[in-house]
Amino acid sequence: MRMIKTRTLNNGVRVVMEHMPSVQSVSIGIWVHTGAVNETDKNAGVSHFVEHMMFKGTEQRTARQIAGDIDRIGGQMNAFTGKEATCYYVKSVAENYRKAADVLVDMLEHSLFDKTEMDRERRVICEEIKMTRDTPDDLAHDTLMDEIFRGDSLGNSILGTPTSLKRITRNVITDYVRTHYVRENIVVSVAGKFDEDDFCEYFENSFQTLGRELPENRMKRGEYRPSLRSLKKDIQQSHLCMGVRTIPLGDEDLYAERIMNNLFGGSMSSRLFQNIREQKGLAYSVCSMLGTFSTDGYMEIYAGVSHEKIRDAIEGIREELQTLKDAPVSGEELESSREQMKSGYVFSQESTSSRMMANGKNFMLIGRVFVPEEVIEGYNKVTVEDIERLKQMICDLDRYSAVVVSGTRVNLRSMMGRA
Repeated sequence: MRMIKTRTLNNGVRVVMEHMPSVQSVSIGIWVHTGAVNETDKNAGVSHFVEHMMFKGTEQRTARQIAGDIDRIGGQMNAFTGKEATCYYVKSVAENYRKAADVLVDMLEHSLFDKTEMDRERRVICEEIKMTRDTPDDLAHDTLMDEIFRGDSLGNSILGTPTSLKRITRNVITDYVRTHYVRENIVVSVAGKFDEDDFCEYFENSFQTLGRELPENRMKRGEYRPSLRSLKKDIQQSHLCMGVRTIPLGDEDLYAERIMNNLFGGSMSSRLFQNIREQKGLAYSVCSMLGTFSTDGYMEIYAGVSHEKIRDAIEGIREELQTLKDAPVSGEELESSREQMKSGYVFSQESTSSRMMANGKNFMLIGRVFVPEEVIEGYNKVTVEDIERLKQMICDLDRYSAVVVSGTRVNLRSMMGRA
């Protein structure tokens, strides 16, 4: 059995370590338990803004030197901001892990947040917002998240708005970092070839300038009510997103939900793909997918169709949901989906980056990690009865929120049968 070890260091930082002696690389992620859910309308987008600014220079390094120090050791570095966490990560050959980690730690401890750089990066993020708004499938997805989690902190925008970004001054950023970038809010995840004691000693002596007191939890929970939105843009194809709330990360039914989603719309052999694309020829791209957070989750159905085929696509989706509801999943279909999910998981385990990401996210959000044997057993235990029980969450189209981005005005309420 592969061992994944966790430890809380004396400085309050938690580490999750997965040793892979057969590889020559190491992936390190510094996870900070803060994201869009920790923001208000007034400072919307500040977590993402902070992430960008961490790359813009420290007391010891310019922005160019940050990139150059990683390039000199042949490393790869990046970061991302999510709803519940921000992650700064690097991958390098094993012997250079301290040099790689030095750059990340320096960024988190000593970033300057220079006002001139902030003004420049604010414009960059505004362009990122425009890019998202000009990408209709991204716009449809982001709008759907707004609708599914309306009144809930999970509905907060990661990017913010041009208006909210104008309100984010240097004081706002430094106050946010001082409050949220504290040691008890940090998980360091590592996977690859490394010495456990040396790794812990290094991070035991890191982050000394950061505070320790955890910030107040101000997350809002909103009651789910299905809603519909239609957006018009000058585009040649309509983008339909439909979604419903389901179960959170760590729920005991998550393995069954993943298998159910995969057989419904997660692969080329799935019911949705075969009906909407192969049989009806309505869409080039059609699928269903899951999203999970520490307190909630959702299932989303996406289809890109011609403007005049939106109603047909909705009816095809309704048809597949009704078929799933009316008849038990066959043993053969369950086994096929199970093997797909197990294979996808096994393939992901061949990457140090994937292991680091999964371990860091799970340990930060739900306080535990999953060894491969546990995951495979979880998929193996799923029964037809489990699918029967869970499918009641997703089979009623009237429970879905829906968003369509189209080149024409769309009466989505009528198409969804809610007129």
